[in-house]
Amino acid sequence: MRPVYAAAALDVPAPPEQVFALITDWPRHREWMFLTTAAQVGGDTIEAYTGVWPFGFLDTMTITHWEPPALVRVEHTGRVVRGRGAIRVRPRAGGCQVIWAEELRLPFGPLGRALWPLARPVVIALTRRSLRKLATLTRP
Repeated sequence: MRPVYAAAALDVPAPPEQVFALITDWPRHREWMFLTTAAQVGGDTIEAYTGVWPFGFLDTMTITHWEPPALVRVEHTGRVVRGRGAIRVRPRAGGCQVIWAEELRLPFGPLGRALWPLARPVVIALTRRSLRKLATLTRP
């Protein structure tokens, strides 16, 4: 099945180095990423749990590209979330722009594909909410 795509971007009034450092501080994900806790469990392996136990899922990822303070790419390797993700930080006047993009292979086969048109706006809204929260954490 073809992958699906979702992305969101936000201008953040903070230097790219500060924003990238916060994005890649995996234990701090719980502070800005909606209902998600994360930890680096190996050199390039991340485990993130999204949800409220027992209603959630484990998202395992491998870092595939590391280019501070501009880009981190991951390969989602979990049972529910599979595909590729990237967070890019681009310098802008007065701060930076954060672009979060996901190319995912949906779970649940044809049912997942049929539900994607309903899930996509929710995924994008939660991604935007998370980015706005991230931006608030960069303020002095």
